[in-house]
Amino acid sequence: MSVLVVTGTGTEVGKTVVTAAVAAAAVAAGRSVAVLKPAQTGVTAQEPGDVAEVERLAGAVTGLELARYPEPLAPATAARRAGRAPVRPKEIEQAAARLVESHDLVLVEGAGGLLVRLDEAGSTLADVAGLLDAPVLVVAQPGLGTLNITALTAEALRSRGLRCAGVVIGSWPAVPDLATLCNLADLPEAAGAPLLGAVPEGAGTLPAATFRTAAPSWLAPELSGGWDAERFASQHH
Repeated sequence: MSVLVVTGTGTEVGKTVVTAAVAAAAVAAGRSVAVLKPAQTGVTAQEPGDVAEVERLAGAVTGLELARYPEPLAPATAARRAGRAPVRPKEIEQAAARLVESHDLVLVEGAGGLLVRLDEAGSTLADVAGLLDAPVLVVAQPGLGTLNITALTAEALRSRGLRCAGVVIGSWPAVPDLATLCNLADLPEAAGAPLLGAVPEGAGTLPAATFRTAAPSWLAPELSGGWDAERFASQHH
């Protein structure tokens, strides 16, 4: 796996922190990592965006942002309102291909969910994954309501001939409720793909060194970690 596309079941589900954790675990395993953010929205030119946050948490990674729009909207809408050109799938594919030449792993972090529009033609992150022939990692919420949007995301991937690499819970609560506990078993069924990790809530506020040390313990071996879904579920039975 040289390219992994990271999407969420929606906004504010922990996608950037999961991307940082995957990057940190890969670096700890001795891999060179690049993080590509095609479209950053809701951040001014002077403010740090998602790439800067991944670099802060994960450490020795290469970060690249292709476009930035100030309003916190879908990329196509934000680009239109800013009077700027949108970023298109072909540009993203080309940028990722260049990064692949010099890195073992390239993480492409989308904006919001899988089918958020990138441009006026209706292109989405799914189109990018198709061009890259890359698997897609889905970051999901832990609790009530997550099964439907996870299933919809997975169905959208399958209908386009794309592979869901698995699901990572983006913010596992310190005190999980009944629905959250049940979702440990139900999320893989909803996605038709394995549960590959659970990042604890507040992980992004940890000191960077602590985050990097802990990241492999939150992720399964497929993501360069040591996390085990069955063992995790048994601890929360």
